[in-house]
Amino acid sequence: MIKTLKIIGPAHPYRGGIATTSERLAQEFASMGVEVNLETFTIQYPSFLFPGKTQYNDKPAPEGLKIRRTINSINPMNWWRVGRRIRKENPDLVIIRYWLPFLAPCLGTIAGFARKNHNTKIICIADNIIPHEHRPGDRLLTNYFVQRIDGLIAMSKSVLRDTEEFRKDLPTGFCPHPIFDNYGERLSFEVAKQKLKLDVNTRYLLFFGFIRDYKGLDLLIQAFADERLRQFPVKLLVAGEYYSSPEPYLQLIKENNLEDYIELRTDFIPDDEVNLYFSAADMVVQPYKSATQSGVTQIGYHFNKSMLVTNVGGLSEIIPDGKIGYVVEPESQQIANALVDFYVNNRISEFEANIVEEKKKFSWSNMANTIVSVYDKIKNQ
Repeated sequence: MIKTLKIIGPAHPYRGGIATTSERLAQEFASMGVEVNLETFTIQYPSFLFPGKTQYNDKPAPEGLKIRRTINSINPMNWWRVGRRIRKENPDLVIIRYWLPFLAPCLGTIAGFARKNHNTKIICIADNIIPHEHRPGDRLLTNYFVQRIDGLIAMSKSVLRDTEEFRKDLPTGFCPHPIFDNYGERLSFEVAKQKLKLDVNTRYLLFFGFIRDYKGLDLLIQAFADERLRQFPVKLLVAGEYYSSPEPYLQLIKENNLEDYIELRTDFIPDDEVNLYFSAADMVVQPYKSATQSGVTQIGYHFNKSMLVTNVGGLSEIIPDGKIGYVVEPESQQIANALVDFYVNNRISEFEANIVEEKKKFSWSNMANTIVSVYDKIKNQ
């Protein structure tokens, strides 16, 4: 039985989906009577490696959570100190979030020291094992980390398959990414559009989240240029900060004469505005060129939104094609065909009615129970 738990990874004051999910998971375990604390970074990335404007959230810390900033991702002496301290603290379980090989030396070293007390078990929640944007040394670094953990939770089956390339003996569990249920309530289309200063008579398709090359915004822009879409009062709403050069996207918009049909809100979207963007949209579109899973789909589920995803990674595992949205190949013509079908056949009511039942699969209790199951498997080895 897990009595004490530590979660290592991004948390307040860091921003982003991984921080949000770690905090929500801590709340779930606390509701089960587990003593939980989070340890996050004093330095997460050197500034020259961070593609956005800031790594930090200027909102207050979540209430009721114990969060300590102790980990310096670039200082080996710090890794040893943190690992030895956790070994002495002797928690039953340490959960480590893993998404980027750059952090493998830091997180792997902490894990290696912490588990030397022969009680503490290390379980990784892997957002990615092999990253979307490959760099030299990624596999070597990931292997270093994977050899120093006791178990792994994957949120997509593609991550499970990737894990087997590094360790076939590792106890694993699979649980789809839970729903983000901490972004407030859905508002009416009209109220959300008014608050965002959007035209209340226009329909909106939403591309949401950090803009990186692998997320396929270029494919969506090309698809949105399809002349069939001009018969509808619909615009594309792009909401999220550029994590790659904006120039190729701006050039595509200009080349296709889409300046009047695409609304760009390309600053970081704070948590208290997320519900506005999702509430204003008819459908959430994720035209990714590669993926494992995505937190954006789980925000979409929370707000009962129709979704279009591409058939990459684990996205097709969580969006039933033709039931709550579309699964298409990452190709602009297929994306355009789905968008046209959505409006021509007025699918919004049908899809949203089906979401209510479908999203019951993605609870936080399922994630906590999967972690407990893997922990028990490790303890009984």
